[in-house]
Parts: sequence; C-alpha cells; structure tokens
Amino acid sequence: MSKYDIIGAGLAGGWKVTDASTLTANQVVEADVVVIGTGAGGGTTAEILAAAGLDVILVEEGRLYYQKDFKMDELFSYSHLYQEGMSRVTADGGISILQGRCVGGSTTVNWTSSFHTPDPTLKYWADRFGVKNASHADMAPWFANREKRLNIHPWTVTPNENNAALQRASERLGWAWAIIPRNVKGCWNSGYCGFGCPTNAKQGMLLTTVPGALDKGARLYHGLRAERLVMQGDRLSHLEATALDQDVLNPTGVKVTLRAKHFVVAASAIGSPGLLLRSGLPDPYSLVGKRTFLHPVNATVAIMPNEVNPFYGAPQSIYSDEFVWKKGVEGPVGYKLEVPPLHPAMSAGVLPAHGEALYEQIHQLPHMQSIIALLRDGFHEESQGGQVSLRDDGSPVLDYPVTDYLWRGFRDAYLTMAEAQFAAGAKGVRLVHMDSPLFSRWPEAKAAIADIPLELHRARLFTAHQMGGCGMGEDPKTSVVNSYGEHHHVANLSVHDASTFPTSIGANPQLSVYAFAARNATHLAGRLTDKA
Repeated sequence: MSKYDIIGAGLAGGWKVTDASTLTANQVVEADVVVIGTGAGGGTTAEILAAAGLDVILVEEGRLYYQKDFKMDELFSYSHLYQEGMSRVTADGGISILQGRCVGGSTTVNWTSSFHTPDPTLKYWADRFGVKNASHADMAPWFANREKRLNIHPWTVTPNENNAALQRASERLGWAWAIIPRNVKGCWNSGYCGFGCPTNAKQGMLLTTVPGALDKGARLYHGLRAERLVMQGDRLSHLEATALDQDVLNPTGVKVTLRAKHFVVAASAIGSPGLLLRSGLPDPYSLVGKRTFLHPVNATVAIMPNEVNPFYGAPQSIYSDEFVWKKGVEGPVGYKLEVPPLHPAMSAGVLPAHGEALYEQIHQLPHMQSIIALLRDGFHEESQGGQVSLRDDGSPVLDYPVTDYLWRGFRDAYLTMAEAQFAAGAKGVRLVHMDSPLFSRWPEAKAAIADIPLELHRARLFTAHQMGGCGMGEDPKTSVVNSYGEHHHVANLSVHDASTFPTSIGANPQLSVYAFAARNATHLAGRLTDKA
C-alpha cells in the first residue's frame, strides 16, 4: 500500500466503514447526527460536527471508490461514478445532467473550479428572498476557511491550449478574463479529473473532510439508499434506508434504520428534494422541489490549425465573466464562459453527428477546442427553474422548461463563443447543435446563428451544476429552510447543499456549497453541543 493511499490506510487502520452490500441482516443504528450525502455539503458538515465531539453517521448511496479504482477509463468512470451511469437527463430528455454518485459526490468527479458566490448573487438573495447573514462581509471568512482547508488557489501552471484559446480570444476582443482557482495539491496536470483523481491531488471530500470525519470517529455506510425520513410529532424519529448490491443498482432486501437527534440532508439539488418528497414531510406551501436551477450549458467546438489535445492538462484554468452581469442582474440572462475537456467517449456522445459524419469529427479531436456558456438562471420572472418530482419507483426526476428567455440567452452565447473561437485563430467553428455546419468565417457564423432554430434535442444542452429545490430564506411561505439551512417545519432537520440556493449563483457552485455548509454546520454544532 502506498503511503499516499489515504483511504486504504484509513480502512486498514480501523475506520468505521460499512459496505452495505455485505450486510446480511436488518440493523438499527443510532447517532447524534445522521448526514445523508457525502459530497460538498455532507462531507463538510460531517467533519465539523465530528470535530465538535458529536457522534456522526454518513450515509452514501454510491460506493466508496478511491485511488485504486481510478484508472483514467471513461467507460468505467461514467458507469460507476455518475448518477444513472452518466445517463441522467431532465424529464423531456432535453438536458443532460452530469452528477456524481459515489463517496465524495460530485467533488470526486468535478473539474475542480472553485469560485466565491458572486456579490450580486448574495445581494439578490438578501433583497429578494430575505436571506440573512450572508453578505460579502459575512461570507468572506467562510470562503477563506474552506480555501485553506481544501488548498484552493489560482492555477499556477501554464494553461493547456484548450484553455489558452479562451484567454487569447478574450485579450484580442477586450473581454475580461482570469485564472480559475482549483482545489488541488500536487496536481500532475493530467486532465483526467472527471474520472476520479488517479494521483490523489484533487482535494475533494473523498480525500479531505470524509477522512477527517472518520478520523474523529464518524461512521460511513456506503451503498445505502436513504428511502424515507419518518416523523414523530414535530421531529424526525429515524431514517429508513435500503442496502444495495455491489453494483448499487438493486436492493439486497436488507433494511437499515438510523435513529438520531438531528438529521442533515445533503443529497444534492435533485436528491434532497426527492428524499423530502418521498418522506411526505410538512410542505404547507408546496415549495419542495420547486425553483431548481441548472446553469444550463450550450457549447461550440472549433478546429484549430495546431494540435490542442483537449484531453490533456488541467480541464479548466481560464474563464471570462465578461457577460455574466453585463446587462444587469434581472435583465437578459448572463452567462459565464469556460472551457470543457474533450475526451473521446464523451466527445462521441456530445458532438452533433452520427455515423460517418461523427467518425470524421472524432478524427479531428486532437485539433478540437471547445467553449461552454453557463447561463445564470433564476434571476428573472421568465426563469423560474424546474421542478423535482418522483417517478413511480420513488426516484427523483427534474422537469426543466427551457423558456424563450433562456433560448435568447443560448443564441447570444452561441454568437459570443463562435466569435471568441475565430478570434483565437480557429479554421472552423461548429455549434453543438444538430443543424450546425462547420462555419469557416465569423461573418458566416454570425449570420447563420441569428436564424438557426433553437429547440430541445436539436441544440445539445448540458448541466453539471444543480441548485435549488429547497430554497433558503426567513419566510416559510417562500422558502423551505431558513438562512442556516434549518427546516421551517421540522425541528431536527437541516439541509446543507446546493438545494438551498434560491437561484443559481452565476459561477461553479462547489466553493459556495463548502462555505455555506461550513457556516451552517458550525452553527448547528453550537446548537447541538449547547455552545450557541
């Protein structure tokens, strides 16, 4: 075993970790706090509560995969580390949803981009939703706290050519650009972040706060599905959970009952509303699952004269916020420009072609560069987000209408991205859209984009950021939880993840989740240990 194998060493050293697929009989377990989910919110919360001396149990539906399992293999990673085997989509199939399903959640498979919640977003939450104690000044120490804990700092290595193209374009067009902060330590710059870090450089929950909590005596159950929170009076009595087989697909028949003084739900902006809905918890104003946001993403790809090799190097290191707030907070939808990595299997599933045409496009992959636009949804009356509901089997699904307001934003973003790629020296640019040819000049692209039909399944749309569905605020008529994530109607329930965000945030959300979860978990620890 390598001395750098944090998980292997912890398991050998006596961590209290249970693979639920190995259980052969029903169990009842008790703790001070049960934390459901091990991602940015759950992992952060568990470490802070365990450090406060509380007995904590972590519940994770996915399995515990770690360095020995991370082989830089796309097909294994997508099928084992992502929700629904990387096939999760909105109810109409129009938007692909990239979301982790493993210990560490999406922090195990994300691209490490780490941003503060933008000040205009924090102000909007305070003014529009009554969120308290979350101003720039209030949150600054919590961002600093998490940046230190997770080794977050601007990337210091020269960007790969995929990202350098966005920098070059921004400089030539006079747009703002900057270097992305990343939560890494000793990064090898391999470019395989999305498949689980093979070098243990990524400072996600898998290698930081989950081990931190386990070192302090917390217990972890993985391969265990949280089915239903059960009320007794105005409080939760217990969580009913189901053990899953080793493929985390089918129940084994073993049930686990988890009793606790307090429960923290941190199962994501799709999973958390889903659990609350399955549990039938009080929701007098029918808010749970409503106003779920995505930073819906569209993309363009360019063929560059020199090799790009977009599968190597830090996946995201350059961004531009030129268009996020340019037309006002509540005006036309703003969007953040970033660069995605392009690995062969993902590219084959994303590029807008089939058969021979797709083969020809994939053949050009070494020369391919891409830009994505993250639309800032939730700040306009025509952008109310989507709604999480339950399928017949109780699993959550998101219905997310793409309004005309958002389609206008997508068109603007296509224009911006194509202009940038031609400014960066592209020989040709193609929208990730089924009706897009390869444009050879910017004027040609500009004219065509103005008229290209925008509709679901023609324009390929994506999201890796899910937010909302259990929005926070001080008024129970407009929010599910208060400003510290405490449920308005259930005395011993908190929600600590991106589902509490009243809108999208306009930036990659992981650091926002870390900071709010750290603040809220510290507040909760004070309450539960009588130190508030």
